[in-house]
Amino acid sequence: MPKIKTHKATAKRIRATGSKKNKQLKQRASTQGHFNARDRGKDTRAKRKDKNINSTNQKSVRRALPYL
Repeated sequence: MPKIKTHKATAKRIRATGSKKNKQLKQRASTQGHFNARDRGKDTRAKRKDKNINSTNQKSVRRALPYL
């Protein structure tokens, strides 16, 4: 049986945290690259933290990353 391929673009953007059974998938906050001077301080601080991937998208992300 051949190996399942990992979607490399997704693998570069997502990290798994937690135990093997109860993994949380995290990614960087979006809209963080530039044009941030116009944001409120509250928004800027919120973008520093990693975001959890919601349960709606978890299934498709896990399919793209079979060995995570």
